[in-house]
Amino acid sequence: MMATVTACSSGGGLGGILGGVLGGGGQSNQVTGTMEGIDTRSQLLYIRQSNGQSVSLSYDNRTQVTYQNQNYPVTSLENGDEVTARVANSRNNNSNYTDLVQVNRSVSTSQGQSGNQGNRGNVQTYQGTVRQVDQSNGWFTIDASNSGRLTVTLPYNPRRTDLSRFQSLRNGDYVRLYGIYVNNSRVELREFY
Repeated sequence: MMATVTACSSGGGLGGILGGVLGGGGQSNQVTGTMEGIDTRSQLLYIRQSNGQSVSLSYDNRTQVTYQNQNYPVTSLENGDEVTARVANSRNNNSNYTDLVQVNRSVSTSQGQSGNQGNRGNVQTYQGTVRQVDQSNGWFTIDASNSGRLTVTLPYNPRRTDLSRFQSLRNGDYVRLYGIYVNNSRVELREFY
């Protein structure tokens, strides 16, 4: 494996290409900037670098997103998050691919959402029966009494009590929570109550 890594790096191929695309100089195997958007259909992340240049990176189901030593799905990234994305060889070599996105600063945190109730203007209450729990990716589904089936994702910086409550969730549990509607079937948790 070490021989493969050495061969790739000494060939200069990807590093040289990315150096030109990403502004050159320094380390060219990562992109640092602010999230501009996610195209889930094409599986592309858009990041604006400090020099104003936008970069698109492809991702897949193996791409990891981390923040404060927790893993999250790529769809948890928000516009305005400050990130560093590791750039790897893409499978088809037609695009830059990221296998790891480190969130350096969450836009939710920087806007004063302290990990509990966040911005009360957008926060709603939800309650229902837990139907599925995915501990490794930080989400669960509930049959909400007034909204049908919802997927609830953990925020980047959950309170300890909320994280503990999430880790103890089981199918059939009844939960009540505050959350922010992300789309018609997904809610981001603000806190359990």
